[in-house]
Amino acid sequence: MRKNTLHRRLFLTGLAGAAALPLLWPYITRAAAGAAADENAAPFTKTDKEWQMTLTPEQYHVLREEGTERAFTSPLNEEKRAGTFVCAGCGTPLFASETKYNSGTGWPSFYQALPDAVATKTDNKIGYGRTEYHCAHCGGHQGHVFDDGPAPTGLRYCNNGVALKFIPKSDNKEE
Repeated sequence: MRKNTLHRRLFLTGLAGAAALPLLWPYITRAAAGAAADENAAPFTKTDKEWQMTLTPEQYHVLREEGTERAFTSPLNEEKRAGTFVCAGCGTPLFASETKYNSGTGWPSFYQALPDAVATKTDNKIGYGRTEYHCAHCGGHQGHVFDDGPAPTGLRYCNNGVALKFIPKSDNKEE
């Protein structure tokens, strides 16, 4: 009799644990994602308060909350001078002007990022996976990269203009 009671208790305990798993799963996966995010954390960090003090509300929404600016609103769409596009959050160079092209999408687009300038992750916010990219230095959201761009890479880095600043190439020959 005692043996049957022990088996019944083990069975009921296992059953209770299995029933609780769906309730606990969001917490388990969030903790695992947090640990993975910490391993890949950007080396440059600020508190939310510091970001809010240094960025405009729209920049904060895009860079820190992974928002998107309205299409065709960025003056950088028309920027054609030689220079470098840098992260508006930390100033890290992200794209050379030679890689910018008019994709017709309404956002500044580039076919190649500078080496080690961006990091990527999968974004499933709209129901299917897209490749999202961030500044590798501060983690600021820049946009999404697609495989419908021009040669030589075939990529289209579709960037939020508000997440960038343009630094024109100096005409000073002494540099």
